[in-house]
Amino acid sequence: MEQASVQDVSTPGRIASPGEGIGPDELALAARNHGLPLEALRYEVTPPGLHYVLVHYDIPAADPAGWSLTVGGRVRTPLTLDLAALHAFPAVTHRVTMECAGNGRARLTPRPVSQPWLVEAVGTADWTGVPLRLVLARAGVREDAVEAVFTGADHGVERGVEQDYRRSLPVAAATGDDPEVLIAYAMNGLPLPPQHGCPLRLVVPGWYGMAHVKWLREITLVDAPFTGFQQSVAYRYRRAADAPDAPGEPVTRIAPRALMVPPGFPDFMSRTRVVHPGPVPLEGRAWSGHGAVDRVEVSADGGRSWIRAEVAPPGPHRWAWQAWSCVWAAAPGRHTLTVRATDAEGSTQPLEQSWNRGGFGNNLVQHVPVLCC
Repeated sequence: MEQASVQDVSTPGRIASPGEGIGPDELALAARNHGLPLEALRYEVTPPGLHYVLVHYDIPAADPAGWSLTVGGRVRTPLTLDLAALHAFPAVTHRVTMECAGNGRARLTPRPVSQPWLVEAVGTADWTGVPLRLVLARAGVREDAVEAVFTGADHGVERGVEQDYRRSLPVAAATGDDPEVLIAYAMNGLPLPPQHGCPLRLVVPGWYGMAHVKWLREITLVDAPFTGFQQSVAYRYRRAADAPDAPGEPVTRIAPRALMVPPGFPDFMSRTRVVHPGPVPLEGRAWSGHGAVDRVEVSADGGRSWIRAEVAPPGPHRWAWQAWSCVWAAAPGRHTLTVRATDAEGSTQPLEQSWNRGGFGNNLVQHVPVLCC
């Protein structure tokens, strides 16, 4: 019998051939990992069942009653904490917008073959838990520690590498308070649902979703940069199509984005919106992992002119999306509405997106086809 290996079923990442449509593997991923219905942007806090979900491997069969979190490596006092011990720490709640790093991947040409997100891989929740810095302070981080490595209970194989899902953060980020990283055990006031990391997950405000390790079971402080698959191979910006093994740049903070609640009502298949002539209220949400959103603009003529929208101030929730609204004078005919955000650092969503092999950080402006009649 021919010897088999995981490499036979877990192939390298690839770029779709010209004209290649979404294949069965991508369709299966899309069925497992759902996005936010854009009309749910109306909710300031996303109901858990509408919040986007990306699960790399399987949802573990986690038993909260028997769960423990270990903290070890370059610490003075290794810890083993069950849920009761974590609940004994001071609890905090942060409203955080979370977005998948691959959001927008399916709109790239050529298309990286992976989870085929359009623009819907986002959600905002109230996460309750223990500040990571307090747990690390109790463990006592040694002076030679440079990163904290977080291990989830989800296990699988990716591009031929069998692994637990692991990511790291620099010690300064893990122990900092702006933003404050959470070991979360509740979402919107209730225990974490299974698909969102029950019973524990990491929440890293301002960072793309790959950093928010779910089903968290282990934290290890290390004295050298972590080089695991999800850190040094998977989530990197590689700009050249013919250099899959280039080191690239790490994917970290969320690029600015605005999304619109699709106006009017939709056609079932094309999702083209239908509105009637006259004033049409437009609304949506905007966010950035680099701070507040300063400006949101809407165009109905392909970007030749822009309507300035009213943007709600960030208020107490610095890492949550902000509401925006304006009114569009709709005239009969076909239109494409475009919306873009600019954050406090001056970064603006592009009208044309630069390409990368993983399809990460694609914050190309949203386009909404509308028929006015």
